Amino acid sequence: MSKKVSVVIPTYNYGQFIAGAIEGALEQTRPPDEIVVVDDGSIDNTEIIVSEFGTEVRYIKQDNAGVCAARNKGVAESCGELIAFLDADDIWEPTKIEKQLAKFVQDPEIGLVHCGMREFDSATGETVGMIIDGQEGWIADELVLWERPAIVVSGSATMVSRKAFDEAGGYDTRLKVGEDWDFCYRVARRFKVGFVREPLVNYRSHGAAAHRNVGEMERGMSLFYEKAFADGGDVLSLKNRALGNFHRIIAGSYFQAGDYGAFMRHAVKSIWRRPSGIGYFLGFPVRRLKGAKSRKQ
Repeated sequence: MSKKVSVVIPTYNYGQFIAGAIEGALEQTRPPDEIVVVDDGSIDNTEIIVSEFGTEVRYIKQDNAGVCAARNKGVAESCGELIAFLDADDIWEPTKIEKQLAKFVQDPEIGLVHCGMREFDSATGETVGMIIDGQEGWIADELVLWERPAIVVSGSATMVSRKAFDEAGGYDTRLKVGEDWDFCYRVARRFKVGFVREPLVNYRSHGAAAHRNVGEMERGMSLFYEKAFADGGDVLSLKNRALGNFHRIIAGSYFQAGDYGAFMRHAVKSIWRRPSGIGYFLGFPVRRLKGAKSRKQ
């Protein structure tokens, strides 16, 4: 007997995009058993747009509480054994549900399946990036180390079993950035992860994307690591290596944002955790000089 699939679409003031997201869900080669839209306090025309789909879509409105709360609400109100999350500004390829569902059927130990992703420019529709690297199996350590692509970090790329969602405790509503990474890690500690190496999600790139806020990225991922290591156990053996990598990535993000004070602060922390990484940071003065030259041209 085929498992029921619920699509949960959290949205906040994305009336201009949400019709495309819903249409992509309805046009799946394996149609979902239900679509639940959770409106997180929008003040635009979102409700009007969703109402045009009639009974094919269930609409729930809540006071603004953030995307994590909206996703948790959608899962609580849905009935599927599998939940596929879809951000309101993204669009699925037609075979996404079919191909992710097949992974669950093949291996009952899988609790979550992610897939590749195409990033496109919101204004032109042109492809600006492609992510088809990811891992499957027992990948929790890879997630905590943050050394190579492990998970496609987008809610729209994720399908999870209700059992895995419940055991992991859902999304952490304290997080604004890093919430997908945190959630996937907690699932990966308990279940195997599956991966479809195809770009089945079209991810819209635009200025409103939360991940562009480096400060929130630092705060969210700091909380992720605090939680990961608070549990103790074997993961503690990875702590210095993982935190060295974390501070290196945050340092690089601050460098790109032009905040050189924050860059230096995290560079020092990274080297303290992983002295072998000093060579990586020695190249940054050259990068800064090159960047200054390119801006003058």
